[in-house]
Amino acid sequence: MKTEVRGNGGSISLQNPSLFNTPLDPITGALKGCLGSLDGACIEKLLLHCASALENNDVTLAQQVMWVLNNVASTVGDTNQRLTAWFLRALISRASRVCPTSMNFNGGSMFQRRLMTVTELVGYVDLIPWHRFGFCASNGAIFKAVEGYGKVHILDFSITHCMQWPTLIDALAKRPEGPPSLRITVPSCRPQVPPLLNVSKEEVGHRLANFAKFRDVPFEFHVKDDDPCLSHETFATQFESLLTQLTRSQLDLRDDEALVINCQNWLRYLSDETKGNTTTVRDAFLDVIKGLNPRIIVVVDEDCDLSASSLSSRITTCFNYLWIPFDALETFLPKDSRQRLEYESDIGHKIENIVGFEGFRRTERLESGVKLSQRINDAGFVSLPFCEDTINEVKSLLDEHASGWGMKREEDMLVLTWKGHNSVFATAWTDEGLSVVQVEPTETKQGAVSLRKAANG
Repeated sequence: MKTEVRGNGGSISLQNPSLFNTPLDPITGALKGCLGSLDGACIEKLLLHCASALENNDVTLAQQVMWVLNNVASTVGDTNQRLTAWFLRALISRASRVCPTSMNFNGGSMFQRRLMTVTELVGYVDLIPWHRFGFCASNGAIFKAVEGYGKVHILDFSITHCMQWPTLIDALAKRPEGPPSLRITVPSCRPQVPPLLNVSKEEVGHRLANFAKFRDVPFEFHVKDDDPCLSHETFATQFESLLTQLTRSQLDLRDDEALVINCQNWLRYLSDETKGNTTTVRDAFLDVIKGLNPRIIVVVDEDCDLSASSLSSRITTCFNYLWIPFDALETFLPKDSRQRLEYESDIGHKIENIVGFEGFRRTERLESGVKLSQRINDAGFVSLPFCEDTINEVKSLLDEHASGWGMKREEDMLVLTWKGHNSVFATAWTDEGLSVVQVEPTETKQGAVSLRKAANG
């Protein structure tokens, strides 16, 4: 029998309602002062108490702390309450696997995996600059790097279904010497993470082709297929197979084209664990793309380190990082906004993976911008600096959003900030043997217009 465990308006679906019927004993009596508190430090303390209890298989203490958390959590409350609700769900999900008899949790209803239309996806990436910041910086880097080339080939490893490219196509169409021919190749495998789209990759390519035709840019779109025998395997298995196919011949790379490698929120999903004496999949990928001799590599991801093996460490880092999008949405969307709830549920999916799983099932393995940059540098790449015009263009983009958004430079890296806290980083790289160029801007206020035109195909 299911019951609804309610905080201040939100709910968690459980099969065992007795989970929260355990009264507080003297061990957790000291935590009772947090009951109803909205203080982030107190909530973080409770989360860590619960994590410690789970790591020590102390079911009773874990239940008691969850009881307190449940009186704070709400999916329609303020920033801290909403964030707490998703962490509580993740902890209960983890607890149900650690102690399945004592904590029988129905996680199936926790996340509604909605499929967006292309038009809805455009609104999704425009909601806050989480994605468009990376689009803007990356497209600027690419535009400058392919200057003078008549042919450009982009290998696109990203989770946003090619939403980055209409703006670049628009910029290439305006080149004084005329647009280059553009090829985009995407892998057929993709991490099963939000945002999810209700159309195929081929349909996305068809819409991009129509937009490129409208802008008089010669265009090709290809999907690099995996082994059909692996269609039901995990993304990790599919991608390891794909690595063997990333060769010049199988990708039909040509000597007279500028090769671009685009990684948007992608590297985190490549395993950073070694197996015996083998290299990690993350490092193997960098080695493979280096062998392709790309003109430029752009890497964008969230600026947070969630690679620690310790659950407590991941909770602390994750809680102090993921309040950023929750807080940003608080500034302009009503508490009961459907768009806000759906966006937060996508973040909740991430929290559940970070907190609720271990081993190969924990796929969210972010590295900070500094840490990942060192990894890329160690692989033999040299960072490219962003020029002042690009920086000004990114600032112009941020002016379209809430005043809390900002940007700073950390050496050659651009970092999106919210109220001074690092959010997303953007970097550009080239092979050690290639000349260094400064990257110019291409993303303007027309960017959203280009996205919508392409979405309508």
